[in-house]
Formats: sequence, structure tokens, C-alpha cells
Amino acid sequence: MAETSEAEAAPSTSPKGQSSGHKGVAPRVFWPSVIIVLAFVLISVIFPDTVAEIVGNIQDAVIGTFSWYYLLLVSVFVAFAIWIGVSHFGDIKLGPDDEGPEFGLGSWFAMLFAAGMGIGLVFWGVAEPLNHFAGIPNRATGIEEGTEAGAHDSILQAVLHWGLHPWAIYVVVGVAIAYAIHRKKRPVSIRYALEGVLGRKVNGWIGDVIDIAAICGTLFGVATSLGLGVMQVAAGLSFIDVIEEPNNLTYVILIGAITTAAVVSVVTGLKKGIKYISNINLGLAAALLIFVLIAGPTLFIFRDVVQTFGDYLQNILQMSVNTTAYSGENGTEWQGWWTTYYWAWWISWAPFVGVFIARISRGRTVRQFVAGVLLVPTVVAIIWFCVMGGTALYRELFGQGGLIGVEDGAATVDTNTSLFALLEGMPGGSVVIVGAIILIVLFFVTSSDSGSLVVDMLASGGNPNPPTWSRVFWGVAEGAVAIALLLPGEDSLSTLQLVAILIALPFSVVMIGMCVSIWRELSAERKAALRAQRRMQREELADHVTSSLVDAGVVEDPDTGDDGKVKA
Repeated sequence: MAETSEAEAAPSTSPKGQSSGHKGVAPRVFWPSVIIVLAFVLISVIFPDTVAEIVGNIQDAVIGTFSWYYLLLVSVFVAFAIWIGVSHFGDIKLGPDDEGPEFGLGSWFAMLFAAGMGIGLVFWGVAEPLNHFAGIPNRATGIEEGTEAGAHDSILQAVLHWGLHPWAIYVVVGVAIAYAIHRKKRPVSIRYALEGVLGRKVNGWIGDVIDIAAICGTLFGVATSLGLGVMQVAAGLSFIDVIEEPNNLTYVILIGAITTAAVVSVVTGLKKGIKYISNINLGLAAALLIFVLIAGPTLFIFRDVVQTFGDYLQNILQMSVNTTAYSGENGTEWQGWWTTYYWAWWISWAPFVGVFIARISRGRTVRQFVAGVLLVPTVVAIIWFCVMGGTALYRELFGQGGLIGVEDGAATVDTNTSLFALLEGMPGGSVVIVGAIILIVLFFVTSSDSGSLVVDMLASGGNPNPPTWSRVFWGVAEGAVAIALLLPGEDSLSTLQLVAILIALPFSVVMIGMCVSIWRELSAERKAALRAQRRMQREELADHVTSSLVDAGVVEDPDTGDDGKVKA
């Protein structure tokens, strides 16, 4: 299968207001983004407590006020994603009609999975079910502590957070952007996903604001994940006694190494660095999964997978809209820890993941896009949590336990080391832990390099192949922001994470606009295709009738003037 080069994939012209400026950047987007990022980092470092308090209060207010809105909206996104996939819209190709997919199925899935949430599954695959099972922060959802039913409900709750719903968020943003850049040949930009609603206004200040917010949200989100992620890597190295107690120097070295690898990857482009590392990630993740499946309670895991699939399909509607309304403050606190927090986090990541998977999905139909982005990762998430989380819960219920601790009378779970603690109790666990650490590092490299590429495309006026210097700039910026906010303490990094999540509230309105826009765009194309089809059918029918009349000698052949009869 032939692949289309990045240069060939680029639009030949850039619409007014979005053309690249000096040295390949769009000044109206690039410089405001740089200023906002630098200003926030400086203020957070100089006044960490004040900023943390303000942002925390705003976040609490948003969670307390809008949790019902997030749960309802994301459920609507699931229904919308499925609808456009199974309807006649699914036949529309995200690119020229005669063009095949730019990337093979394996590489395409590896890249979207690595950029979307691969690192999250590795981080939370063991830790989240244990947290639910231990009742952290409380039992607002009614999960029973220490029981088989409670263990199963813990797996289901984790699958809800990592299954259809987050990927439906990515489908909404991804298909809207993919249609704009591949079908309508617009630059790679969030703004053009709203062209069906805003029209030419996307080229003005409204479009600039949307892209600036997307850049800041993406950079804040990736930098936060990078900072928090190196803490898990450091905890893993300390767990196997490679280093002593992690300190700031450890974090700086790890962030520097990951950032360097990410910069090298993003400079080499989609079809080399990012593609190859994503494929390696997927292979290592599969190897880890198979190892735990074989070394763990294999028969139990197979039974758990089948049961979880069935219960997830049966209970998804009820779980999707469980606002914990009758749990009072405990319900609000639980939502802030889990479901509402997750939905806001996924929405805040939607510009990054949506742009990236749109960029790599050229040549696929809407139906293929929805099936690949929505269904396959959900199946993987179910299997992953049943294998990793199910093994951990089996150990707590029927084995030696030790993954859930007690502090001041309350259950505790060390999320940074729970994966390593589980692997340590298996044959060859020390070697597998090293492999798991490598997997985590590589996943962070792919998150960082794909995030840098997305930010760079947005800041470069939608250029799908932005200049090398700006790729390096944004890659280094992500690492620098993570270091700057991690060194004073974890609070500053957590504050940045909350800011990224707060961006989700206004961006959710943008996503509603995307749904309306893509519905209008796909409806218009579908109607145009039907009109063309009917016109062809009428022409074919007219030709058939004329041919029949000529053969019968009723009329002359319009082409030859002959009546169709043989002359004497």
C-alpha cells in the first residue's frame, strides 16, 4: 500500500488569517501562547500557594456545579459517535475518494493508542481498581469493601472511565478535524472543525482564541503528565534499588532524558520516530499483558474478561449517568476524584489527541475511524483491566494481599508502585519490572513527541509538516515547564494539572459546536452525493429508454440519425 508523503498531505494554500508568519509560525497564535505559558509558570513558581488556592477553589466550584453536565454531555458524545459511524455518513472518506489509508492498520492503531491513553492504562491498570476496592476517597458509589462483588464492581468502574466514553470524546474532535483537513483540505487547526457553524469567522480572532487555548491546554496537560510520570518511573527505580529515595536531581535527569528522546522522535517525523516508537510501545505492552495473564490466575482472568464484557454492556447506561446525587458531600468528593475528574481531563486532552489522530487518519472512512478509535481501544481497556487489575484484586481476595495498606485507620494504595508490587510477586518479577519501567518511559516519549507535534502544527498556522526549529522549541518547552513546576514541590504541578482540566469547561462548548458543524458538513455532502446519484440514474434511464425505442424503430438514433432498421 502506497503511503502519501507529509508534503503531499499538506494543503496547497492557507486561508486568510491562518498563514504562517516569520520562520514558519503563525504570529497571532504562536506569541500569545508563549506569553501565556511563560506568565503562568512564573506566577506559579513565585506565588505557588496563592495560585494553588485560587485554582483549587475554582476547580471545586466547577466539579460541584457542573458534574451533572459533564456526565450528560459525554454520554451524548458516545451516542453521537456511534450514530455517525453506523449511519450513511460512515461511508464518507476522510480524504480523496480514490485514496487509501496513509498508514497501515497496525501502525495507525499503535500511534492513536500511544498518544491517547496508553501510558494511563499502564499507570492505572492496577492502581485504579485497587483504589475503588479500598473505598478511596469514600464509598459514594456503593462498592462493597473486601467482597467478590465489590472487586468486580471496581473493575467495571475503571472500565467505564477508560472505555467508550473517553474515546467518544476523541472521536468527536478527531473526525471533525480529520474531515476539515483531509476532505476539505484545510490547515491542521482546531478552528476549521467549527467552519460549519462559524463560517469565515474561523479565520478571525475567534479562531485564534480557540487555537491558543488548545495549545496551552495541550502543553499544560503533557507537561503535567511528564512531571507526574517521572515520579512513577523514579519510584520504580527506587523499588528495584537502582536509586535511593528519589529527589529533584532524579526528576530533572529523567525529564531531560525523556524530553531529549521525544525531541529526536518529533524531529524525525510521523513516519519514522513517532511511528516506530509507537509500534515498540504496543509490542512491549502486549508482552507485559501476556506475561501477567500467564503468570497470574489465568483461568480466573478469562472468566473475568467474559463477565466484565457482559456486565459493561448491560450496565453502561446506568453507570454513565450516575451523578451520586443522593450521596451528599461524599458524592461530590467522589466525582471530583473520579468520573467527573476523568471526563474533564479527557476533554482537556481532546485538542491534542483529536488533532493527532486526525492527522494520522487520512484515507480512512468515517466508519473506519469510529470503529478504530471507539471500539478497539475499549476492548483493549476491558482486557487490560481484567488482566492487570483483576490479578491484583485476586491477590487481595484469595492470595497474600499486601497491595492495599492502612494509614491512620484508612485504606491506602500507593499508585506509583502498585504495578511494581504486583509484578514483584510473580516469577521473574524483577526483570519484568525493568521492562515495565522501559515501557512507561517509552509511552511518555510518545505522549511528549506527539504533543509537541500537535502544538507545533497549531502554532505554525496548521502546517502538517512544521519547521524543525519549532518542533524542538515546543518539545523542550514541555520538559522545561514540567521541571520548573516540579522542583518547588508537587503542589505547583498539581495546580498546572487543574488548570488544564479547567480548560475543559469552555472547550466542552467548542465540542458541542463541533458536533453541530460535522453534522451539517456530512449532511450537505450526503445530500450532494444523493443528488449526483439520482442525476446519474435519470441519465442512465433516459439512455436505456432511448436505446429501446431506437431498437424498436420508433425513433431515430440521436447519434447517427438512423432509425435502427436495416436499410434495403
